[in-house]
Formats: sequence, structure tokens, C-alpha cells
Amino acid sequence: MNPGNNQRLYINEVATRDGFQMEGHFIPTDDKIALIDQLGTLGYAKIEVTSFTSPKAIPALRDGEEVMARIARQPGVVYTALVPNLRGAERALDVHIDEFNVVMSTSETHNLSNLRMTREQSFAQLAEVIGLARGANVPVNVSLSCVFGCPTEGEVPQETVMGWIDRFAALGVKGITLCDTTGMAYPTQVQTLCGAAMARHPGLEFTAHFHNTRAMGLVNTVAAVEAGIRRIDMSLGGIGGCPYAPGATGNVATEDVVHMLQCMGYDTGMDLDGLLAAAAQVGRLVQHDLPSQLPRAGHRLTRHQPPADFPEIVARAAARDAKRDTTETLS
Repeated sequence: MNPGNNQRLYINEVATRDGFQMEGHFIPTDDKIALIDQLGTLGYAKIEVTSFTSPKAIPALRDGEEVMARIARQPGVVYTALVPNLRGAERALDVHIDEFNVVMSTSETHNLSNLRMTREQSFAQLAEVIGLARGANVPVNVSLSCVFGCPTEGEVPQETVMGWIDRFAALGVKGITLCDTTGMAYPTQVQTLCGAAMARHPGLEFTAHFHNTRAMGLVNTVAAVEAGIRRIDMSLGGIGGCPYAPGATGNVATEDVVHMLQCMGYDTGMDLDGLLAAAAQVGRLVQHDLPSQLPRAGHRLTRHQPPADFPEIVARAAARDAKRDTTETLS
């Protein structure tokens, strides 16, 4: 029996925010919109469209309002965006965002490096954003960075992670994303932390978010799913990264992870051929090679033509059999 047993998983795409913000050149607005419209037809549960961070801070996503306003929204797909503060929240509400995704780190050093605030300052700011969202009847997801480790502090204690989950749960958020921001997670750790978080807050929607920095992204995904996680962030082509994690690579590649999960018998609801076409488009937009593997090798059961001289190989093999049969008869 397949381990997946047709269990339903929900796939979230983050390339258009987490990925594009790391690129060295601006992706044209029309191209972003066309890609997101393409993605909306492929079976995603959620697409992180953009960020409402200051355009000066992330110029690659300075067109956030226009992109969110112009995309063709598909029924059943949640169109979310990163919302860092009250000003960003107001901008997001103006274009009728489906969900706020707010971010802070469970590591004090990483939070200061990335957001220029202490964790307490971030929490106070995000509590205001969550209050505004609640008043507008917009759900909030909290992405907690570095829950599996920090490149400057090392291990982040599980009780520290749980403490921040508790505080956001008390504010009435809908979901929590457990982020392996720097690619430090390993499978048994993933199973322990995910299992503990879900047991402590069974009413929250938990999402797993892995990077492939140390080539454990896919196995960590399996560990999270086996622990009971049903929502997973991933990025087409494996683009993305973290500027405050030395050597960090991109997110787990959507097409690689979906292919793996489908082979295992899980129902992802995704169009894998459509993902491969979309990943090719991402490669054209970012103008560099992608780290994902599936576009190179194809599906597991992709068929290839035998060598050009295969008929001659078959004929020689048959001749050897005939010669052996003749020898055995004479003897």
C-alpha cells in the first residue's frame, strides 16, 4: 500500500514573493501577472503573490498593488501576501487581499538582522496588523522564521518556538508556518517539533516551509507530512533564499516535491505537467539555471528511446543464443 493512501495535501506557492524578492533584476509586472494567472489553474491551495513591504526595502516587489489588483483570481485559491506593518496592511486591504502573511523570527539575532527590530518590537507591531485584519475580517497566517535553528545562535529551543506560537494563537490567527529559513532542519527534529505544535494547538492550520540548503528539503517534507502536516510551502524551480543565512539556497522546488509526494500516493491536487511548464517560465524570467531536478530528468516513468543501434544489439544477442543452442545440441 502507498504510504500516502490518497491523503489530501495542500500546496502553497511562494516563488512569486519569496523567490522573486531574491532576484537581482526586476521581473516585469505583466510577466508576474501572467505567471500567477497560469499558476492559479494548476491546483494550488494558496499563492503568495507579493509583498507589501516598502518599495525601497524590496524594489523587486514594488509593483505589489498593481499585481494583486490585476491577477485573475481562481475560485478556491487563496491569494496571500507578506504584510509587515500597518502601512503595508492598509495597502493590502485596498486591493482586497485574501489573507495577511506576517513574519517574525523566533531567533533574536536573526530578527534584528532581518527586520531591524527585537522580537518583542516585532510582536507588538504585528499585533496591530492582526487587529486591523480582524476588523476587516481578513484571516492571518504567521510565518515564524528559524524555528529549526539560527545561523548565528545555533539551536532555537523548542519551548521558545512554542511560546511564540502560544502568543500568536492567543491573538486569534488562523495559521502558523514553521519555517526552516536557513536550511538547518533535519527529519527527526521536524517530526518532533511539528507533532508537538499540532498537539498543543489542534485548531491552528500549520504549514511547513523548508529550504534545501543542506539537501534535506525533500526528506524534511516527508517527515513533516508523516507528522501530520497537510500544508506545505514550496517554490517553483527552487528559487528563493535568505540574505541573513550564509550559504543558504532556495526553497524546496515545487515540481520536485509534488512529483515525490504523488509517487508516494498522496493527493496533492496539482497538475505536474503544468508545474513543469510554469517552472520553465520561471527560468526564463529569472534568466539563470534553476536548482530543481525534475525538469532535467522528467517524471519517474518518463520513457526514452533505446540506442540507435538497438536492433543490431538485439540481433547479436539472438545470434549468441542460436550459437549456444547449436553447441548444446552437438554436445
